[in-house]
Amino acid sequence: MKKNSIKNKFVFSTLSILIFISIFYGCSSAPYTGRNQLLLVSQGEEEKLGIQAYQEVLSKEKISKDPTINSMVNRVGNSIAAIANKPEYKWEFTVIDSSKVANAFALPGGKVAVYTGILPYTHDETGLAFVLSHEIGHAIARHGGERMSDQLLVELGQGGINMAIAKKSPVAIKAINIGYGLVTTVGIMLPFNRTQENEADHIGIILMAKAGYNPKEAPKFFERMMKGKQNKASPPEFLSTHPTDETRIQNLKELIPEAMKYYHPH
Repeated sequence: MKKNSIKNKFVFSTLSILIFISIFYGCSSAPYTGRNQLLLVSQGEEEKLGIQAYQEVLSKEKISKDPTINSMVNRVGNSIAAIANKPEYKWEFTVIDSSKVANAFALPGGKVAVYTGILPYTHDETGLAFVLSHEIGHAIARHGGERMSDQLLVELGQGGINMAIAKKSPVAIKAINIGYGLVTTVGIMLPFNRTQENEADHIGIILMAKAGYNPKEAPKFFERMMKGKQNKASPPEFLSTHPTDETRIQNLKELIPEAMKYYHPH
């Protein structure tokens, strides 16, 4: 009876996951790419968490006071946000003074930060426009909500497996859970993140074009990044949340004809 009870719980857990997927999968699609999305988190909750995370990050970082850099980031960022078709977002752009960090990020609700270390690679306003368009692409495609939803499904699956192996030894349970974690991380979480990165590039090159920045300049940003990283080790693509620079350059070059349809110079 106990074995049947455990089995029934596992089946119920698995069915719950499938019900979630059948109800919500395909209820939304990403802008410009049309990719079906699984969103189990409301946009309101997603934005609330994004704002909290943004405030937490900024409380720990040194905010740039450089008027020239701040003016440029806000000017370019707001010009792209204006055509992003998310009027409900309260767009905010912050420059973090950290010359050793070549990065930028966007959080749900339109909160965007740029580290000064990425500016040598953006080179000019057009290069910066691609970086900000990419980050804004993450925000309007609700990639944060997708990651939350994906993690929720992983946790549901983990619970079901623990029910099924409850009678096994602690050593066996630990080994199975480690194996499950590795499979979900390498097989689900990281590739899905790479999908989002490629999609943000796709959305970004279109947004920069619509805002009046030449999309032909987008691949050059990653070419400059490659030159800057020549002497630095990087993880293989299949174990990274980001595609390689070579992959992104090729993808962007293939997207240029599509983006040029939207391009009207300033």
